[in-house]
Amino acid sequence: MDNTTQSRALFIASCFALLVTAMTFAIRAGMLSQLGQDFALSDSQLGWVNAMAFLGFPVATLLGGLLYNTLGAKKLLIIAFSFHLLGLILTITATGFLALLISTFFIGFANGAVEAGCNPLITSLYPKQKTTMLNRFHVWFPGGIVVGALCSQFMTDLGFNWQSQVAIMIIPTLIYGVMVFKIAFPEKAEEVVNTKPLSTLDNCKALMSPLFIFMLFCMTLTATTELATQQWIERILGASGVSPMLIMAMITGVMAIGRYFAGPIVKRLNPLGVLFTSAMLAFVGISLMSKATGVHVYLSALCFALGVTYFWPTMLGFVAEKMPETGALGLSLMGGAGMFAVSIWNPIIGHWIDQAKTNAATATTAQNIDLLAGQSVLSSLSLFPLVLIAAFGLLWIKTYKRSTISASQAESTS
Repeated sequence: MDNTTQSRALFIASCFALLVTAMTFAIRAGMLSQLGQDFALSDSQLGWVNAMAFLGFPVATLLGGLLYNTLGAKKLLIIAFSFHLLGLILTITATGFLALLISTFFIGFANGAVEAGCNPLITSLYPKQKTTMLNRFHVWFPGGIVVGALCSQFMTDLGFNWQSQVAIMIIPTLIYGVMVFKIAFPEKAEEVVNTKPLSTLDNCKALMSPLFIFMLFCMTLTATTELATQQWIERILGASGVSPMLIMAMITGVMAIGRYFAGPIVKRLNPLGVLFTSAMLAFVGISLMSKATGVHVYLSALCFALGVTYFWPTMLGFVAEKMPETGALGLSLMGGAGMFAVSIWNPIIGHWIDQAKTNAATATTAQNIDLLAGQSVLSSLSLFPLVLIAAFGLLWIKTYKRSTISASQAESTS
């Protein structure tokens, strides 16, 4: 197998692994109400179930980032396959709240291992197209959510239980597992910057950069804006007169298309410009959703989708291009920080929903209570992209001034 064919095969295997990750996210969101009914769980308890998926992710990315130079991408993906299979089977056979917590943590750990193995693998396969190929790889997160959301909606309408919805994910899991075992991976390679090979210790030292720490903070906000809003979409928009799963499919469909054609946009606006524009669109979209009902929800959700499309892969691409000395560890920590933040906010959002329902108890119908609660939570979630607008705006201005000063100095010396 030549290098081009090998790179393509590895890229496809990575995409299948991310497809499974996304399907676990979408189908879990679609079956929250069924889980609540079957196990008599409150929204706060459902928040803790969600949190386990997002907690398992950063644990895996932290370990994977630290061990990437030792294990390599193939072993990390084998670990991901094993935990995906184990987590799905344990979820199907779960008998209570504790069993759901454990099985969901395993699935989250598998999702994190996928991210820890695939992101640095792709940047090493395509060193001159890091941001573009990371965006194309991450097409399969929204793409997988579309598949998962439509599967969940279709199976729910036909009367399939939530166990059947979880079982359907075993099929793509087995596909990427077979591919990982059969395809030859390149030899493990350390990140090289200015012809100097970098060790994991060098990566750790580079993490102390103020810019990396700033982007790490921003990653917690971009991930929460994107993922927390979508994970609770069924509970938040269920009473707004629309199908939450169709809304999720629409949002993620837009994201998939946008990420596939990200190259020209990133080149024209530069990564910071993309992130700043994304934050503004996300803020407007969530704000509109907090007031909309009926068909207007679809329009506001479209604006939200355009906002969150480029968040995750562009954050990773920015770090890979501007701070390559952080290596695989830097990419893993970025993803881990984002998911860890979502794991913290999930129980809080669940509590917000419970509290908002209590506060709206004077409404005339149960549907109105759910509607008012969902709108209240969306208003709170809009604060995340609002902070990002200020953060990315300031960084963009600072970067522009620095480049202008550098250009002036170079001109004067010449």
